[in-house]
Amino acid sequence: MEDFYHTSTREVNGQMVAFFGVFDGHGGARTAEYLKAHLFNNLIGHPDFITDTRTAIVQSFKQTDENYLSDAKGNQKDAGSTALTAVLIGDRLFLANVGDSRAVACKSGSAVPLSVDHKPDRSDERQRIEKAGGFIIWAGTWRVGGVLAVSRAFGDKLLKPYVVADPEIQEEDVEGVEFLIIASDGLWNVVNNKDAVNLVREIPDAEEASRRLVEEAYARGSSDNITCLVVRFGIS
Repeated sequence: MEDFYHTSTREVNGQMVAFFGVFDGHGGARTAEYLKAHLFNNLIGHPDFITDTRTAIVQSFKQTDENYLSDAKGNQKDAGSTALTAVLIGDRLFLANVGDSRAVACKSGSAVPLSVDHKPDRSDERQRIEKAGGFIIWAGTWRVGGVLAVSRAFGDKLLKPYVVADPEIQEEDVEGVEFLIIASDGLWNVVNNKDAVNLVREIPDAEEASRRLVEEAYARGSSDNITCLVVRFGIS
């Protein structure tokens, strides 16, 4: 099991902040475990976290990646991790994605994606990688350097600068959002966005809903690690 997750609430400069994150490791669990331990603390420690949250997220993600790579210098085996985080400040929800975990909201009963998977065959990702001097080849699936099936991740020092930890950020007004699903690709490989929302919309308990999604993915034959968070903001 190489997945980790983190949920936390904290008061920052008089403002209550909630953080939810899923980290899907590869090549070992240590990168994902490092993100669980450090990413949120680095983010809320940024001097502009409340006033300029987007900039704080970008810079904190970059700094966390650099810190991890520095700490991991002595390790022989390369490792990495995706990260999908949601930060709630007041009525604003900031989704930041690195990799192929995914966030999907339920609004008025419909599934609304709040992130886009970072896959090597995404045209803009392919162009970015090739411009940096990297390459993508088919090896069962499209892979960066013939190795990695995601185009952005923390760690993966041997694939820098092609595999980056630059987050794509989406901001959402929490009003009208019934609940949010954040999950590693072990769920999304076998359950589409609409099915995931429909499976748990009538389950009021968030923990029970999360467990239902994991069990469904396993029943459908998912062969990857499966981690799901369900965050409820209201019940229709």
